[in-house]
Amino acid sequence: MALSFRQTEILDIAKAEGRVVVEDLARRFDVTLQTIRRDLTELSDSGLLDRVHGGAVLRTGVANIGYEERRRMHDAAKAAIARACAAAVPDNSSLILNLGTTTEAVARELLSHRNITVITNNMNVANILVANPSCEVIVAGGALRRSDGGLVGELTTQFFEQFKVDIAVIGCSALDGDGDLLDFDLAEVRVSKAIIRQARRVFLVADHSKLGRSAPARLASLSELDCLFTDRPLPEDLARRCVDWGTGVVVAPE
Repeated sequence: MALSFRQTEILDIAKAEGRVVVEDLARRFDVTLQTIRRDLTELSDSGLLDRVHGGAVLRTGVANIGYEERRRMHDAAKAAIARACAAAVPDNSSLILNLGTTTEAVARELLSHRNITVITNNMNVANILVANPSCEVIVAGGALRRSDGGLVGELTTQFFEQFKVDIAVIGCSALDGDGDLLDFDLAEVRVSKAIIRQARRVFLVADHSKLGRSAPARLASLSELDCLFTDRPLPEDLARRCVDWGTGVVVAPE
């Protein structure tokens, strides 16, 4: 299908934001709600978007958004989340940072921390923290994923099982309404599950767009974590569940 100019822009917005809302698009393009619904239906029929109540999200279950594109998305939100997360990390502590552009933002905020040990399977995190002379950096073994500088696989899982750290800072590809953390890569999921097991406290860093997405592999539940750092308040139902679970939620607006 040849996309119209408006449909191309809608797809670009969905890539940048994770989802699109019918009413917002109608105002943006000054057209009727029915026109936008028709556009979204055609994009869905073409396999580019998935229709959800009130709008659409990027088609998922096949591949994640490209790493460089993810790095540019919501950069101000990620920076705010990273500052809040780093503020909760004391000096003289040990950490694991896993894969993701938001964990990389956390690494940048750790550059002034003193006497910390960071264990990571993220080559980008390691390269960032080289600039902190008071940080010992330990890099996992495993198969290098060239697309994002991540180390994954059974060797990586076994590597993390050798440690017990104060805090793990993890990311995810999606967060559903039940509070489940979701991802695309089963090998990465197995590594992240090992990371959670080997940490005394676990922090999730995830911007609001993760709530508008889906992915096929379940990583964990927010009920298993100590704190979520995000940039917008959670939906009311999920916020109540976090209170019941004892999972802290820190909202760090841009």
